[in-house]
Amino acid sequence: MNAFDLPMHGGQPLRRRSVLRAAGVTALSAAAGAATVGAAHAATAGATAAGATAGAADTLWDTVIIGAGFAGITAARELRAKGQQVLVLEARDRIGGRTWTDTFAGQQIEMGGTWVAPVQPNMVRELARYKIGTVPDAAPDRAIFPSGTGYASFAPDVAFAKQNRLLTPLFDGSHDYLPNPYQPFTRVDLLNNLDGLSLRDRLDQMRMSPDDEKWVNGLTAGYSGGSSKRGALTYLARWWALSNWDYDTFNSLSVDKPVGGTVALLKAILAEGAPTLQLSSPVSTVTDNGTQVSVTTRAGTVYRGRRVIVATPANVWKNITFTKPLPVEFTTASTQGIGAPNARKVWMQVRGPVGRFFAQGYEGGSQLNLVIPQAALSDGLLMVAFCVDPTLDATNVQQVQAALRVFEPKAEVVAVRVQDWAADEFSLGGWTFQQPYQLTRLLRVLQQPQGKVVFATSDIANGWSGYMDGAVESGIRAAGLAATL
Repeated sequence: MNAFDLPMHGGQPLRRRSVLRAAGVTALSAAAGAATVGAAHAATAGATAAGATAGAADTLWDTVIIGAGFAGITAARELRAKGQQVLVLEARDRIGGRTWTDTFAGQQIEMGGTWVAPVQPNMVRELARYKIGTVPDAAPDRAIFPSGTGYASFAPDVAFAKQNRLLTPLFDGSHDYLPNPYQPFTRVDLLNNLDGLSLRDRLDQMRMSPDDEKWVNGLTAGYSGGSSKRGALTYLARWWALSNWDYDTFNSLSVDKPVGGTVALLKAILAEGAPTLQLSSPVSTVTDNGTQVSVTTRAGTVYRGRRVIVATPANVWKNITFTKPLPVEFTTASTQGIGAPNARKVWMQVRGPVGRFFAQGYEGGSQLNLVIPQAALSDGLLMVAFCVDPTLDATNVQQVQAALRVFEPKAEVVAVRVQDWAADEFSLGGWTFQQPYQLTRLLRVLQQPQGKVVFATSDIANGWSGYMDGAVESGIRAAGLAATL
């Protein structure tokens, strides 16, 4: 995991990873990997062509997996290692889910989940397993943060030192209620009293000045999917605890990318497991008769398995008919939503004398809540932004330029490429971010098998929920549970 030094901060080198993470919207690190259709076929032995029906009615699979993101593909590899015959059904015409490696402005980009970090043990292990290195993002030369009623530029070390001072108290007490962040229910007695608090509730408790709160509420609102009222304090506190309760480590979460993109790792996992893969096969119905499970696609093709793993985001469970009713917790999770609503990732080709600036908005103060420099182009700069404001037409270059000029008036947006995860019918939301009470009232039930059906998604991971690491964790757990059914 690469890093390099930047100007001194507090007598110590300020690492690149400490700078770029800054306001911290790791947006869309939620679970999955991706590729083009061609890459999917190249990655897996035995992949069937989109729309094919080979092995449908006449095959009883050991396990049918719904979803070819990191959770589903990891589960497939684990079950194949046990000698099982595994069929993976993917709704899209590509492997992946809430990450998607693509190109824009002549550069490789990630439309969804992007970064990995040294504190994420599953991703560290997977990258080492396949000998895939990482490369850091480009460092910003200045940071734009709220100032009064607008925004101002600061030296990065000055800006992030201030945010460290203001953000850290948000998590006071988390050592007590999350002493073992990989086992979040260790102090469920304390969690029960805290899990109903939204991030807005916690900000109100802190009684910061309006100007100081702007340095924090852009992060809390952005993560939550648009409003600090939506996100649970306990959820963001889990990321903080997993980061060793340390701001610099927390900032390191969104710096390093796998060499070759997230697709490189996903293809490696897929190639090792070599399940049968069926693309363009959205599922409509799952029927569990107690002995085996039938999975029916929208096209009417029926596949049979001894058990099924549903490896899709929780937000889309409501669009699959389970003929054997699931506990109410599943309906609640899917109708409330766990994936952040209104989540869009906006890639921009930018010109002008603007430098490599980083910008964080404040709640209600900008349509782009986070802007990160990515790479120099022959004609300008490649930048990525995250948007949770539904009023912005992120496909409109002029509107995106106006939104970017709130931070930097000299910026000229030449072209944009947008992924609207909320509008994607197979995601219906972006990165995982739990709401109040979803941890204590839902999570443990969502992790348990329901008859012959097991669920796998970063949305229900114990550790790095919302990241690719959590997807891998969930896929491994689901495979272990499925093997016992």
